[in-house]
Amino acid sequence: MKKSIFTIAILIVAVLFSSETFAQKFSELDKSPMDAAAFPSSYKEPNKVVKIIYSRPQLKGRSLASLVPNDKIWRTGANEAPEITFYKDLTFGGENVKAGTYTLFTIPGDKQWTVILSTAKNVWGSYFYKEAEDVLRVKGMVSKNSEGVEAFSIMFDENMDLKMGWGNTIVTVPIK
Repeated sequence: MKKSIFTIAILIVAVLFSSETFAQKFSELDKSPMDAAAFPSSYKEPNKVVKIIYSRPQLKGRSLASLVPNDKIWRTGANEAPEITFYKDLTFGGENVKAGTYTLFTIPGDKQWTVILSTAKNVWGSYFYKEAEDVLRVKGMVSKNSEGVEAFSIMFDENMDLKMGWGNTIVTVPIK
């Protein structure tokens, strides 16, 4: 009897410790959460033309110029460089692009940004950017927004133009 009570006690202790040992530790909410934008934007529309997955850094009182300096390659968001998927052949900034998934990089400027589609995949930041992997480079026109955008945001407007906004800067690339 003593032996079976001892065995049961050992089993109970083992179960208690084993569940704690194997408990999952989920990470905290990312400081620059991942988001997506698509055209058409309605979740009810299954036939997307384009979709982008990106992370959304925030200004938090800092200037856009300090976070994204002019004339330097930028991952266009935070964390991994964004992936943009075109579900059919189209024109991006006036240049033909084949259906597929590309990584999006940008080079900011005062009046226009260089917007780059790259064949690179699973790229963290722009640390490993290689110009040789560029598919195309187009110009995105800069306009100003008086309201300001705290968290970097990407959207497609009613014409399917790509809009990137942060601070008081809006960058537009036409898609047809």
